[in-house]
Amino acid sequence: MKISTKGRYALRMMIHLARNDQGRYIALRDVSGQEEISPKYLEQIVTILSRAGFLKSVRGAQGGYRLARRPEEYTVGEILRVTEGNLFPVPCLENQPAGCERAEQCVTLSFWLGMQSAIDAYVDSVTLADLARGGAFPLGN
Repeated sequence: MKISTKGRYALRMMIHLARNDQGRYIALRDVSGQEEISPKYLEQIVTILSRAGFLKSVRGAQGGYRLARRPEEYTVGEILRVTEGNLFPVPCLENQPAGCERAEQCVTLSFWLGMQSAIDAYVDSVTLADLARGGAFPLGN
């Protein structure tokens, strides 16, 4: 599994909004400049995040973006899933529960399912607020 720039930049955008929330909308160009992300690419990302209901937006001179919820109410997992599609470590898990035709003979299936469970548990345990605070995160048990 590899997180694309879209997923990484979406997290940076959301963290920026969480850290700079003062009850006003933040212009995309401000986020773009401070985070050093192309405005065109950031426009694509905010479209995805807005459609998912993660952002509120206002057009015009005083327009921009804000979080639709409090930072504590977003998990890293949900942000990554909305931008990445899924977080499966191998393609055969994409069609669960049907799986692949070799599932009955596959000696690694339970390993991949365990890995998926660990990934989900980890990304769903970290909130946007956690990232915005910049704390260290445990590697898990």
